[in-house]
Amino acid sequence: MVQKAKILLVDDRPENLLALEAILSALDQTLVRASSGEEALKALLTDDFAVILLDVQMPGMDGFETAAHIKRRERTRDIPIIFLTAINHGPHHTFRGYAAGAVDYISKPFDPWVLRAKVSVFVELYMKNCQLREQAALLRLQLEGGGKAVAGGAKESPGLLAELSARLAAVEEQAEALSKQLDDDSADAAAVATAAHLERKLTGLRRALDALEPGTGGTAPVPSQN
Repeated sequence: MVQKAKILLVDDRPENLLALEAILSALDQTLVRASSGEEALKALLTDDFAVILLDVQMPGMDGFETAAHIKRRERTRDIPIIFLTAINHGPHHTFRGYAAGAVDYISKPFDPWVLRAKVSVFVELYMKNCQLREQAALLRLQLEGGGKAVAGGAKESPGLLAELSARLAAVEEQAEALSKQLDDDSADAAAVATAAHLERKLTGLRRALDALEPGTGGTAPVPSQN
């Protein structure tokens, strides 16, 4: 069973949160509400999120301050943030949003289809990275448990290697399709960069797996999960 991604919705107005839930419900992911910056930071302490939709205008800790705290934490600094605002203060206000670490800045009222499409891209990237981490963990266990056998020329379990290769191939195919989609849609630079990073990690994992195949005569490097 594929685990659903979590999307954090941050807005001090319940009606806005309800509207966001209605728009994003079609993605069939887990939507988590936060009615303040403080509540959002608390949620981020325990859960991992694919993307954060963050209202700018909130009493107390506003969206800019909340984003600054998110980007200062090692655990959360790489989570994409999409700012939502009902007030357009011009280019300077927008620049402040990007400077705070946002990958996008959308003014209300926004097109529901556009917002859903933007969020879906980051959800897909998050899911692919989760799959990649699983493959890396499996390969790491294989290397730790059978690295000596590989170095000595013994064959690894062909069944396990075949399963790892097949599962990795599925992720590679999906990542390639996503990259083509981003190119076709002229997507956000942040999404394109994240996809490119994912492809680089996939390439490294594939090389490590190939090195485990019988006849390679060497020990594969342990893939990095960064």
